[in-house]
Amino acid sequence: MPPLASNHSILVVDDDEIILVAISETLAAEGYRTTTCNNPIEAIELVKKLPYAVVVSDQRMGEMTGLEFLAEVKKLQPNASRILLTGVLTLKTVIDAINKGEIFRFLAKPWIREELVATIQNALNRYQLIIENERLHENTRALNIELKNANELLESQLKQIKEQNTALENAQDALAKNFDHSLELCYRIINAFHPLLGKETKSVVDICQLMNESGALSDEDQRTLRTAAWLHNIGLIGISRDVLLKSRKSPEQLTLSEHNLIHNHTIYGQTLASFFDSMEPVGLCIRSHHERWDGMGYPDGLSREAIPWTARCLAVAVYYVECGLPREMAVEEILNLSGKAFDPEAVRLFLKVTRATPLPKKMKEILFADLKAGMVLAKGIYSPTGMLLIPSDEVLTEKTLHKLTTHNMVDPTTQRILVYI
Repeated sequence: MPPLASNHSILVVDDDEIILVAISETLAAEGYRTTTCNNPIEAIELVKKLPYAVVVSDQRMGEMTGLEFLAEVKKLQPNASRILLTGVLTLKTVIDAINKGEIFRFLAKPWIREELVATIQNALNRYQLIIENERLHENTRALNIELKNANELLESQLKQIKEQNTALENAQDALAKNFDHSLELCYRIINAFHPLLGKETKSVVDICQLMNESGALSDEDQRTLRTAAWLHNIGLIGISRDVLLKSRKSPEQLTLSEHNLIHNHTIYGQTLASFFDSMEPVGLCIRSHHERWDGMGYPDGLSREAIPWTARCLAVAVYYVECGLPREMAVEEILNLSGKAFDPEAVRLFLKVTRATPLPKKMKEILFADLKAGMVLAKGIYSPTGMLLIPSDEVLTEKTLHKLTTHNMVDPTTQRILVYI
């Protein structure tokens, strides 16, 4: 059965009943659904009421010509494929009608059966293509409308998200300002309680800021170290000035209760800091900044990497500011305590950022973590027991760097690391 035969009707119009029967039977035999009419006026009424895929009309009819009838069909159902049957119309007239879109094809009388069937099928195919094209066009139009609406919705949502982000950024800025104001207020309280503590706090903050700018700390560690630097002495508020002065000048004269007050100030500081910052690392940094690399510090006796990295950095800065020694002697003492009280890498970071000791112009101080193959050592690297690991003026290779790193994990080198620029 030909495609579309059950879905679309064919209208055949001719005032000769014999021709109507002949065409109808031929098409029925091929499985086409056909309606016949012997009057073009009545046929027009049918076209007004029912859709047709193909309309076949004879040219010579009493009421009107086939071209006139098909012209009316074109107005009523422009998608229908129109076929003209003729035996007398000139070829030029028919071709003009086709070119102008009046008709799809014409069949000359008498027709050949195969030609009739093929022409009908081609007409049905044309009709199907037109209908499908209109359907696709309508779907495309609907999709374009949906896409336009979706784009408008997306633009609206993006605008809303942008506004929300702006509001969030403003809120974050406000929170940051409020937090900074809280830190400033805390600093003023410390400064009012004991101006010396306030001065020392500011100096510690300055050194920690240099450490933050070195690139040796992550963003999170930078925030932790900065906040802890401002608040590390907050636990001393409430301890009398006499006890504070005694702890600095003559710690051996502290009574047991006074000694406990001083040793517990880091714990108090951790508790008080929680009111200013909900981040646990800040409190841990404050609590641990008097721990020692060798485990002999307080309050928890932590050692080496068990001490937070930020607390190890803060410990060196605090000692340098609070030890009461001249600058050169303080640096020398820090170097002596490297690997004992202080993390050697934190000491190297302190020396690097503060430039506490002058170096020749062609040398620079770096962290152990900054060592790279190709660097030339300006000073030999020794183990803590004095064994030479890498001599000076030697170019580091991947092999020697691996050797150094492996050794440092087991027995960290405590010395300064100098390389040529």
